[in-house]
Amino acid sequence: MARILGIESSCDETAASVIEGETNVLSSVVASQLSVHAKYGGVVPELASREHLRAIVPVVREALEKANLTVRDLDAVAATSGPGLAGALLVGLTYAKAISFATGIPLITVNHIEGHIHAVILESALRGDPVELPALALIVSGGHTHMFEAHAVGGYRLLGRTRDDAAGEAFDKVAKLLGFGYPGGPVVDRLAPFGNPRAVPFTLAKMKGNTLDFSFSGLKTAVLRWVESREMGAEIGVRKELLQRTPVPTDTEWLAVTPPATLDLLASFQATVVDELLRHALSAADRTEGIRSVIVSGGVACNSGLRLAVNSRTVGLPVHFPSRALSTDNAVMIAAAAFPKFRRGEFASLDAAAEPNLALQ
Repeated sequence: MARILGIESSCDETAASVIEGETNVLSSVVASQLSVHAKYGGVVPELASREHLRAIVPVVREALEKANLTVRDLDAVAATSGPGLAGALLVGLTYAKAISFATGIPLITVNHIEGHIHAVILESALRGDPVELPALALIVSGGHTHMFEAHAVGGYRLLGRTRDDAAGEAFDKVAKLLGFGYPGGPVVDRLAPFGNPRAVPFTLAKMKGNTLDFSFSGLKTAVLRWVESREMGAEIGVRKELLQRTPVPTDTEWLAVTPPATLDLLASFQATVVDELLRHALSAADRTEGIRSVIVSGGVACNSGLRLAVNSRTVGLPVHFPSRALSTDNAVMIAAAAFPKFRRGEFASLDAAAEPNLALQ
């Protein structure tokens, strides 16, 4: 059975994984940069590239050791070529090229978004509940909010995408605004159940043109106006002080410094985002002929509110989420997405370029 080493370095996590025979995950290693970027309230591209340079060799070495293999035992090496941060992509792709050049094994380049789709396909197959294609694929993360029609032959048709902020980006920016630090999306998700999701009647922009496109910047601005109208500076300052004392506060600590009105705001914000994602998914499934299942992947697929809302009962089709470990960036998804290309002999040359704005087609 073929063995493929996958490498992922599109943003702020350096990851490597070895998969054998398409579904047997021999290893998965992820080096996170969250502590590096947290103090800046978001990912700093130059710092991300530097951290990838530090981590790439030990991460790949550990993945191979856990798989009990050497590079000579591999049949191919795959790396993310885009979309993502240019400098970050270059680190992983260049290292994969070096392995390919030194060993003579083929190089496979993978679209990061396609990787998120294949994370779900792999795990669903392992659970004995394979994804039926064509599928509606909703990829929701800090950098992406895209909806595709995914076909069995590997082809994709873009149905809708965000015109401004990605959903995960909106979560993190709202959390930062309210003093919950970075990344704040998971904190919002954990605190939202303590508030009333209908307390703040947010509305979203009416889209002209493609009505399956998303827009979250207006919602983010609405939260800002809500905060400004209530003069919440002191409350936010208390939470920032908590972060300085305790880099990773517990939910109990967050609740102690978050009044009920703010919990209502968090719950209403999350409910609005989730409702918008669900509305678009339902509309796309209804308008796209032949859809047999729904895939939801990307970092925001970890969100408990989204998982509760987008299910087989509400959508009317089988819905597949990845495990939380494979929702965020990882290399298992890159190796998994490489296997169909390996079977088809779709190999990349050693002059393959990193493409920060790479589209999925």
